[in-house]
Amino acid sequence: MSGIFTSSLGKKLLMSLAGIFLIVFLLVHMGLNLLLIIYEDPMVYNKVAHFMSSSILIKIFEIILFGGFLLHIIYALILQIQNWIARPSRYNKANYSNTSFFSKFMIHTAIITLTFLVIHMMDFYIKAKLGHASEIIVDGVVYHDFVSEVVDKFKILPFVIFYIAAFVFLGFHLMHGFQSAFKTLGMDNRKYTPVIQVLAIFYCTLVVAGYSIIPVIIYFS
Repeated sequence: MSGIFTSSLGKKLLMSLAGIFLIVFLLVHMGLNLLLIIYEDPMVYNKVAHFMSSSILIKIFEIILFGGFLLHIIYALILQIQNWIARPSRYNKANYSNTSFFSKFMIHTAIITLTFLVIHMMDFYIKAKLGHASEIIVDGVVYHDFVSEVVDKFKILPFVIFYIAAFVFLGFHLMHGFQSAFKTLGMDNRKYTPVIQVLAIFYCTLVVAGYSIIPVIIYFS
């Protein structure tokens, strides 16, 4: 069992499983964020955010989520360092994907994405946890007024550009990561690779477009 955590294949497997978990999370989180532009009533989003911050199940999920992020980051760094060390003796292996361009810049897009994630969490998650988020009282219940804070942020053009650019870089990161995760699970052949490539393009386009449309609509509204 310990070999799972020490072997190269084991590290790739754990990183891939954590990556797939995060891929699913991105879709769920995007769906929740789209409530900002789907409903005119800001309390729809605020109430959903309030439920998520008070539900014990969501709090447990948060721990799992942070664990997934941490696991993915740690094993990605370990594997990247091992690749750098082994690079002089690496050999070329034929494959059926066209992800070489995205894989070359995997570490760069990862750093940009991580930087954005830290800033994003400081702006909203950490701010709310420390009790510094703006609040609104509806029917005697105190809610964090996340909608007002999001709207204020997305009325600032440089922030909108930064936000969209961050997701474009995330899309590049996911383009290779999506395919790499499923290859590690054994789907690396002429039958599955073309399907995975198409799914990767569709997924990355959906994620980038879904997250980007929110600040654009808010900024121009």
